[in-house]
Amino acid sequence: MSTTVPGTRNEEAVTRAIRSWNDGDLATYLELYADDIRNHGLTPEPLDRNGTQAFYEGLLASFSHSHIELHEILSDGDRLTLRFTLTGRHDGDFLGIPATGREIALPGITILHFRDGRCVERWTSSDMLGLLVQLGAVPLPG
Repeated sequence: MSTTVPGTRNEEAVTRAIRSWNDGDLATYLELYADDIRNHGLTPEPLDRNGTQAFYEGLLASFSHSHIELHEILSDGDRLTLRFTLTGRHDGDFLGIPATGREIALPGITILHFRDGRCVERWTSSDMLGLLVQLGAVPLPG
């Protein structure tokens, strides 16, 4: 976890959501997102609330023991930037890749825009090539 001590309403909402994710409580995790969420970077087109829920349900079904570690939280008004690593075991089909049983670590950075204590827009960039290499779906570059 970051050395930043959560203090703002938005930081507290993110900390609560991550704790819920790590406890396997997707319903409480999803409370972070407003009904009109626009979630960018997980699929080619931004996801709405239903798409966001479906994406995370699929992610949890694909990677057991899923855990998010926050390394940094940077705050700027109604926006937070998070540097994180998602870990888990590939126990279900993911992007057409059958379960491998391999442990994965997926680093990423996300920017969340808040309104009234809930995330209304999110932009995420994560190391998907590195994840595909870990799963054995593509060879190690070079």
